[in-house]
Parts: sequence; C-alpha cells; structure tokens
Amino acid sequence: MTRPAIGMEYTVLDCPDPGALAAFYGAVLGWEVARSDDHWVVLQGPGALRLAFQLAPDFVPADWPAKGVRVHLDLRIDDMDASTRWVLGLGAELVEGPADHQDFAVFRDPAGHLFCLCLNE
Repeated sequence: MTRPAIGMEYTVLDCPDPGALAAFYGAVLGWEVARSDDHWVVLQGPGALRLAFQLAPDFVPADWPAKGVRVHLDLRIDDMDASTRWVLGLGAELVEGPADHQDFAVFRDPAGHLFCLCLNE
C-alpha cells in the first residue's frame, strides 16, 4: 500500500478562553491571528507553522509532575534570562527554572499548559 498524503495541520491547545491564550502565545512568539471565532483561534507563524486554540470550558491542566507531562511545547530561545522575564511578564508561571536544568526551563501558560524555553544548541 502506498502512503497517502498526510500532513500536519495544527497543534491545538484546548482552553477555556481561546482568544486570551492566543493573545498570550501571539505575544510570546510574535505570531499573528490568522483566524478567529468564539470557539477557535489560529496563530500563523513562519511558513506553514500554525498553533490553534480550541474552546474547552472544562479544561483541567495536568498536575506537574505527579501526572506526567503528556504533551508540551518546546520554544527555542537565544537568551534564557530575557526570555524568562518576557514570558513571566506576559503571565506565564515558572515551574522549574534554569537552575534545575542548564539548557531549558519549564513554565505554565495562563491556562495551565506546560511549555519549555530551550536554549539554542
């Protein structure tokens, strides 16, 4: 059997307020809103990169680290101190800092999803 054409469309984060979470990640990444309604917001990044936010009023974040990570975003950075200040200023919460790991730090976004700032190698 020949593999049919299957590509990646979006990475989707469930959340109670898609517009607010899209605004957070739009500010973090410098991406623009490409599509928006009450239940669904899409940010457009460079090329074909897109991140979507879907209304999920009953969303409950994972309990770190007791229930494991499940899934998270790794965001590539050049400067840990400046990037940490930036995301904290936008409303992120530090979970594990760079003192715990040399090349990455773990955060929660305002809805509770985990993401990491990872230094370029």
